[in-house]
Amino acid sequence: MGNKNKMIIAVAVVLLLAGNIYLLQQNNAARQALRASQEQPSATEVNEKVLNFAKLFVQKVLRAEGEIDFETRLELENAVRGIGDGDILAQWQRFVESKTEQEAQAEVKNLLELLVNKIRVS
Repeated sequence: MGNKNKMIIAVAVVLLLAGNIYLLQQNNAARQALRASQEQPSATEVNEKVLNFAKLFVQKVLRAEGEIDFETRLELENAVRGIGDGDILAQWQRFVESKTEQEAQAEVKNLLELLVNKIRVS
């Protein structure tokens, strides 16, 4: 009977060790997933930044009655960079570097279309 009890205890210890190792691996995987999700901005944060920039752009550029001053351009530049999206920034640069009014109008349309397309549904 003593050997049988020792065998049962040994099997129980092995099973408990295996369970602990499995749970430790699951814990590490969950931590990595959590860390990755925290590093990426949420869809809500991105949407808010895109919408704030679009609103600012409409107010300061599309509704402008004269030339846009340096402070406004800087505010827009900071807002577009704050979105953190390379496509939007590249389209913004194309708009800013437009040589003619016709080219600028085409780039504005492209920028607004891109902003709308970047809004994510959660």
